[in-house]
Amino acid sequence: MQKFMLIVKDLEELIVNHTFKEGDKLPSIRALANQYQVNKSTVIRALTDLERRHIVYSVDKSGYYVVKSTITPNYEEEGAVDFAASSPDSRVFPYLDFQHCVNKAIDTYKQDLFIYGTAQGLPSLLNIMQKQLANYQVFTKVRNLFVVSGVQQALSILTALPFPNGKRKILIEQPSYHLYIEHLITHGVPVIGIKRTSRGIDFGELEEIFRTEDIKFFYTMPRLHNPLGCSYSTEEKKKLVALAHKYDVYIVEDDYLADLDQDAKADPVYTYDSKSHVIYLKSYSKIIFPGLRIGIAVIPDMLISLFAQYKRIQDIDSSMLSQGALEIYLKSSMFDRHKQKIKSFYDQRSQLLYEALERQFNENKNLITFEVGRKLSLHTHIKLHDSIPANEVIRRLKRKSIWIEPIDKHYLPSFPQDNFIKLNVSHARLNGIENGITTLIHEIRHIAAVGHSKSP
Repeated sequence: MQKFMLIVKDLEELIVNHTFKEGDKLPSIRALANQYQVNKSTVIRALTDLERRHIVYSVDKSGYYVVKSTITPNYEEEGAVDFAASSPDSRVFPYLDFQHCVNKAIDTYKQDLFIYGTAQGLPSLLNIMQKQLANYQVFTKVRNLFVVSGVQQALSILTALPFPNGKRKILIEQPSYHLYIEHLITHGVPVIGIKRTSRGIDFGELEEIFRTEDIKFFYTMPRLHNPLGCSYSTEEKKKLVALAHKYDVYIVEDDYLADLDQDAKADPVYTYDSKSHVIYLKSYSKIIFPGLRIGIAVIPDMLISLFAQYKRIQDIDSSMLSQGALEIYLKSSMFDRHKQKIKSFYDQRSQLLYEALERQFNENKNLITFEVGRKLSLHTHIKLHDSIPANEVIRRLKRKSIWIEPIDKHYLPSFPQDNFIKLNVSHARLNGIENGITTLIHEIRHIAAVGHSKSP
């Protein structure tokens, strides 16, 4: 990373984390130059970048100060800890950069963005996406790419259209993406669940389901699963593809957190597919901002025509203005800079969560199960002893302004639920994570003590 970019990243983090608060004066140019062992022009370049994006402002003959924010998130309640929200933190949205891209897109494409486009997407954006996907080891032709209005639209279309294998049922992990579960139930789609834990899935059970049931496709989140936070190993991914080929079952891979994985060597399931049985989905919501509503779907040749037909019926095309702005954002240095910024922002929170849980786990192994050694993730979970109801823990924590979301909606209504608590640090304050986990464990211990005192 270039020196000036390192200075930009570090100062942004200090501002976001409130080490430097609104109105605070930053260290002098000379002090920063000495700290980073660079010349003053490098520091000035970094500060100019921050000033251009209205993060800091300069006062003649005085120095640089933190700009007062116009955004006041409701989760900044004093003492509150939000372990529930899973959407990206608005404090790291690239407002000004993307505003520039929108204006540039209008100027570049003019009237082309204000008329109907194609169901597949803006051609110039598809070319950029093809090159970007290669960085994730997803090698495909442009003809196989479709811009979609978020992964949800891609899942809706794939669920509705007939597949070449002629099968009808959907198989999903349990727990899984709650909005897709709601979609399947609302539309009366035949669906089967298979249990997934931090140790993965039972491949013997998976093969039996593939062999005996009428499975059209298996929907999975191999990387940093929501809500569990775990990932499949390389061997598990290869085994999954082999079973899909053997029993003519398609895999729909939701790689929604690809940009935030710390393991640069972790490839998607798509990489190991040689028979076009894996459909790859990627969202830009988590890495940029959810209101963008742009995702990408990699569709096999035999499904291209049908997918285009179903998508055209749903919405003609995805927002052309958003596509034009995203194209400019992706091919500029803005995307890479923002990606590094948001990874650092979330990695710090993930690390604090992991360390806090590891300390508590070592002291409370009889009450909770936590997999030490797992990859850091925005979200994770702890499994409770059967005598400690998760909903009671959540209820007690709410009275102390610690917010945790129940896991019920992540399961099919008929599927037995595990007794666990999911934790997400997307919106958690840095100085609240340790206290939040300490209070969580305190309440678990209290419930366990009360329960034991009532037992005969």
